[in-house]
Amino acid sequence: FISFSSGLKSGKRVNFKGLPASTMASSGKMLSSAEFKEKQKLDEARKAGTAEPERDEDGNEINPHIPQFIASAPWYLSSDKPGLKHQRLRAAGDSALGLNADWYRRGQKKGPAAKSFRKGACANCGAMTHKTADCVERPRKKGAKFTGKDIKADELVQDIDLDYAAKRDRWNGYDPSMHKAVMDRYEVLENQRDEQKAKEVAENLAAGDGNGEGADDEEKDSTQKMLGQHFDQKTRMSVRNLRIREDTPKFLYNLDPNSAHYDSRTRSMRENPLPDQDPSQAEFAGDNFVRYSGDTQNFAKLQLYELAAQDRGADVNLAANPTLAQLAQREFVERKQQVEGSKKSSLTDKYGAQQSAEDQLPAQLRFGQTEAYTEYSADGSIVKGLESVTPKSKYDEDVYQF
Repeated sequence: FISFSSGLKSGKRVNFKGLPASTMASSGKMLSSAEFKEKQKLDEARKAGTAEPERDEDGNEINPHIPQFIASAPWYLSSDKPGLKHQRLRAAGDSALGLNADWYRRGQKKGPAAKSFRKGACANCGAMTHKTADCVERPRKKGAKFTGKDIKADELVQDIDLDYAAKRDRWNGYDPSMHKAVMDRYEVLENQRDEQKAKEVAENLAAGDGNGEGADDEEKDSTQKMLGQHFDQKTRMSVRNLRIREDTPKFLYNLDPNSAHYDSRTRSMRENPLPDQDPSQAEFAGDNFVRYSGDTQNFAKLQLYELAAQDRGADVNLAANPTLAQLAQREFVERKQQVEGSKKSSLTDKYGAQQSAEDQLPAQLRFGQTEAYTEYSADGSIVKGLESVTPKSKYDEDVYQF
């Protein structure tokens, strides 16, 4: 006998009786020291091939190299003999797995209905197999207990013994033939759809619209109009593409590696890839260009007005009351324009109307200004940027007489 404390001191695994776990047989019975030694010798001989291998309850040989935790059956199968039967797929009617061929017979009755009400039966329908609270029939104004009419037959109640695995099998008792009704319904709908389509083609042929392909052409036109989308008529699904394939990708506008950065993860290029190009001729000016278009500038001006008004002590809050802030800004802009107009008119009355410096500039300078960057060398040639167009004169230039 080995005590529990001695087993812990020796560093060996011990069971509840203080013996090493390897001294227990596969059936769960305890083995003596001599029996355990004999079992070890027999296992070594079976592995070496000098002894006959062990057989299961069906007479099949068991590979001696299979570990014990695989060869031994789980506790809930109540199998005392070793073998691999619990590892194999069993038939549907095998009671060892609890998959009984006789499942609950739904909707079946025990026999014909009773002719009179019986004591203890359901007060609503008159069946003996359930109580009034569990009755699934339509609640009657006067139940069968009081009228004695239309008494329903007793349901067939079965007591099926299910084991551990069958109780937890979510597909236990499923009848695949139940899905056939769903398939038949969809098949009827598909046939009706085909008949309707054939009828439309026949009407188009009778009307002289060609070969009856008007509907197909219409569908093709509808798919062609959806730029940037892939539309499949069979699956009726629409998949949004990341960009229209006819457009030039952003990273191909300028192949210089030192140009605007392109983020491949978000597919965005915030800076202008061609800053030296004329803005009026640019096809793509960067994603930041969109941020400063539309009402973006007006909203920025509204935010600046809010900060300035709060510094002056005005109660303006764009987040709490945006309508009031916008009305206040509009009123402020109108008053400012009136003050500037009155000041300009007073100066004009005092000093007279004079032509402004902007009006004195030629049209080429007033409307030809651009933000394009141009870099020149020491000899005057252009190093970086677009070449400037030389203004033409009505006089002959660079004409030499010899």
